Amino acid sequence: MRFRILGTLEVRAAGDRVTLASPRQQRALAALLLSPNSVVPVERMIDALWEDEPPATAVKQVRNCVSALRSRLGEAGALIVTDGPGYRLRTDADDLDSLRFRRHVAAARGLAGQAKLVDAVEEIRAALALWRGPALDGLRTTTLAGRAAVLDEQRADAVELCAEWRLRLGETGEVVRELTEFCGEHPMRELSHLLLMRALAKEGRYAEASTLFHGLRRRLADELGVDPNPELRRLHEQILAEATPDEPEPAPEHHSFDRAVTELAEAVTWQWRAEAELRSLHRPQPIVLRWSALRGKPRGDLDDIADTFRALPVPQLVVLGEPGSGKSVLALMLTLELLRARAPGGPVPVLLSLASWDPRRDHLDRWLAARLADDHPALLNAREYGRDAPTRLVLGGHVLPVLDGLDEMPADLRAVALDALDQTMGAGRALVLTCRSAEYDQVVREAGPVLSAATVVRLEPVARQEAITYLSARDGRDRWGPVAERLRRDPGAPLARVLRTPLMVDLARIGYGRPGADPAELLGASDAEALEGQLLDSFVPNAYAQVPQPPGRNPKTSPSGRYTAAQATRWLGFLARHLERARSRDLAWWQLYRAVPARTRSGLVGALVALFFVVTGWVDDGPALAAIYGVSFGGAAYLTHRFGRAPEPLRTEVRFAGATRKFAGRFAIGAVVGVLLGLGWSLATGLVVFLALVFGLVFAVHVWLAKPVDASRVSSPRTILRNERTGAIALSVSFLVTLGLFDGMAFAFTAQTRFLPVLGGRYDLALAVAGGLAGASFGFFMARGVAAVCYGLAGAIAGGQVFPAATDPVLPFVAGVCFGGGIGLAVLVTRAWGNYFVHHIWLAATGRLPWRLMHFLDDAHRRGVLRQAGGVYQFRHARVQERLAEAHQEEMS
Repeated sequence: MRFRILGTLEVRAAGDRVTLASPRQQRALAALLLSPNSVVPVERMIDALWEDEPPATAVKQVRNCVSALRSRLGEAGALIVTDGPGYRLRTDADDLDSLRFRRHVAAARGLAGQAKLVDAVEEIRAALALWRGPALDGLRTTTLAGRAAVLDEQRADAVELCAEWRLRLGETGEVVRELTEFCGEHPMRELSHLLLMRALAKEGRYAEASTLFHGLRRRLADELGVDPNPELRRLHEQILAEATPDEPEPAPEHHSFDRAVTELAEAVTWQWRAEAELRSLHRPQPIVLRWSALRGKPRGDLDDIADTFRALPVPQLVVLGEPGSGKSVLALMLTLELLRARAPGGPVPVLLSLASWDPRRDHLDRWLAARLADDHPALLNAREYGRDAPTRLVLGGHVLPVLDGLDEMPADLRAVALDALDQTMGAGRALVLTCRSAEYDQVVREAGPVLSAATVVRLEPVARQEAITYLSARDGRDRWGPVAERLRRDPGAPLARVLRTPLMVDLARIGYGRPGADPAELLGASDAEALEGQLLDSFVPNAYAQVPQPPGRNPKTSPSGRYTAAQATRWLGFLARHLERARSRDLAWWQLYRAVPARTRSGLVGALVALFFVVTGWVDDGPALAAIYGVSFGGAAYLTHRFGRAPEPLRTEVRFAGATRKFAGRFAIGAVVGVLLGLGWSLATGLVVFLALVFGLVFAVHVWLAKPVDASRVSSPRTILRNERTGAIALSVSFLVTLGLFDGMAFAFTAQTRFLPVLGGRYDLALAVAGGLAGASFGFFMARGVAAVCYGLAGAIAGGQVFPAATDPVLPFVAGVCFGGGIGLAVLVTRAWGNYFVHHIWLAATGRLPWRLMHFLDDAHRRGVLRQAGGVYQFRHARVQERLAEAHQEEMS
């Protein structure tokens, strides 16, 4: 029986995972495993099992729980023994990962004491490899958390020990990579920062080391009111002394990093200014959003929220409100105002949706850096902005996160997210957070007091007179007179209750502001929920109402007239349902494949790849070989896409500058591969040279796909798709050309040398091994582990087949084109764009999406149905997405 607590709690017997029946059994076992071979008193077991006041029968329930746990563990249940006042779990270091961890660390310390640093590093890395996340991740009650935190601290000590020893061995690059991430997760550990600063200084990266020091000093001052320890301060002074003007790197790198901050501010300004204009948020008479603080007397509206934020003693603001109350609008306008008044060198407010953050997997700072890199991929260009600029921007305090929509995260993640926010930002880092009131109150009840220094404000309902003024601003008061009269006369009516949020007021204006519509229809509703549903249902049809277009219309900024309201409702409903099933608000084109059932999409890819190889085999040697080729490579494609990791888009652009040396290196690698393949299949010398040239060129062209260089440009769904499409097609075509050419030449010109023939000469073991290795390398290059195994087997099965050389000069050409096409397609569908392309074709052919999807999404964005947040779209409001998904589900059922 094996127990694992360095991460989530796991129990394994004979290699199979043992599932514990209830959280209470899990907590009981965790309490025993945290004190292995020691007595755990019943009182401590009670504290571990119940967070709140335990029941009167707690002792009896603990006994029952332990008895059930013994039964669940089977024969290993005998390891839990009753011992005096409690229970004891008997185990040894081989059966419990925390004991193995301590044994490895102790051995590593002993080796280091004998000056065997290489062995010590190997030993302590074996200890760290046992960790899969925080100890007892997801299972911490108050009692368990304290003991689990001790284990987490031991892991942190081990990480620092490993880094110190590797620095002595001169492994600075590895130390920088590991400690950069570790310091992001532990922003207050001085020793980690000291070691990372030493590693950076040894690599000549003085500016980054100085930035790291200043970030730590600011956090220590803000949170603890202390300075860094003397050793850190001395190291910083030494770094400043070494970074003289004669050094070639620090000054340019620091300058480029400053430029990254400036260009980030410029990009965010343009991004959200354009979005605000598209949403008409600067209209002459917008809806007035008023807010009031939960504690104290501050009140105001959108015009003074930025001044209020800047005046806060701790720059943290939590904005609460009902669904549709304008939280996202406030966050956007606050971001723009903070950018407008931003002082030189001040932090850049970055508005982000929290819907894509999984706090169980990603530290907040790591997620923030990843989102910066996604929206501004040029920041990853080390030549332009220094190494790992997104992480340095976040850790250096150059980013003010404006986090919208805690309520839009899955319900089971909200408490975890708020706790992570409190740990990372709770002691003074600037932050703006929005959430629905009910969801925030629920999370606070679950997580306890969090973000205690933050100022919490609540958006107030729209005043009746404000709603009347907004509704009648363009259409005159006569048409809206009956509605205004009802709002004044009966404030408790369904109409008045619905028109208390900016979303519903705006939907009413969109629906009944056009000529021919009668706002008096709103008066007939007897139920507020039905009226709200009516307004939500009318949104898309009204947004797609056919109206005459003026001459000279700019197609890039004006809605298209090609889509009907019925089409838009059907397609948007499908997309909304897809997002609801994925529990997401981000509509990313590269994740659209998830809208197709897993078996269907894997079968589709497998069938397409198999088709090319069936033709190849048929041309080579008839139907038997066609079946072998089709099943081998089609099956490999099916399994890769069924169980492999989904591809993410590459954010690159074509760039030739500075690529000469890298081009030559790639050319040499490709040429060597071409020579080896030509010699292995006994081709003539001239053909081998020709293959070497072709493989060299094709391998080398990929160096022209480099990171962008302009951080002032923001990613959009179209730019990400365009750049990814360029890279995917280039990669696919390169494999098509090289392997198609090789297959055709081998079929036509091979000398038919046989090495280890079996099965009556129909199969060659040596060629099978070569084909298997080539297939495994090909699969690993495409999609790592699963693909390497699948294509390795396919290559071994197909590569060992022996068939006669071609007698017709046309057949090698056909076979080469089909073989290359199959390989090219297999590569293409492992890239984000190729994966999207195949599944989009399927969804469009079955009527669930339009053929020109990106054009349709752009059009929906211009109509105000969707909003754009960096590289993804989102529905204008979560209620719109939810309503469309519900309607689509009802229509399909």
